[in-house]
Amino acid sequence: DRLRVIAASDDDDEDKDIMLGIMSSTEALAEADKRGLDLVMINDKGDPPVCRIIDYGKFKYSIEKKKKENLKKQSASRSEIKEVKMSYKIDTHDFDVRLRSVQRFINDGDRVKIIVQFKGREMQH
Repeated sequence: DRLRVIAASDDDDEDKDIMLGIMSSTEALAEADKRGLDLVMINDKGDPPVCRIIDYGKFKYSIEKKKKENLKKQSASRSEIKEVKMSYKIDTHDFDVRLRSVQRFINDGDRVKIIVQFKGREMQH
């Protein structure tokens, strides 16, 4: 069983990883043991499969951190819909208060839904 093995460098920069070449799985495991790290299969569908010699705990931690960061970005881009209700016979000061709150919501990145409420027969006029 032949594997393409990549040894991770000491720092977290993936561009500086060293290609160790194609070797058997036992040689790759021995190399990982010699370095005190783990042999992790990255792509098992490749020909030959690609493995990396890395600290597996650190690898899992970085994956979890990236997932959380992506979720934060995703939730930050999702805006909330705020509703502002008012009557059509609203006083000017009350209207200005509603207008300021709408402007604040928009500046915060939220979407605003404005509802004009009518009572009884007000809709007919």
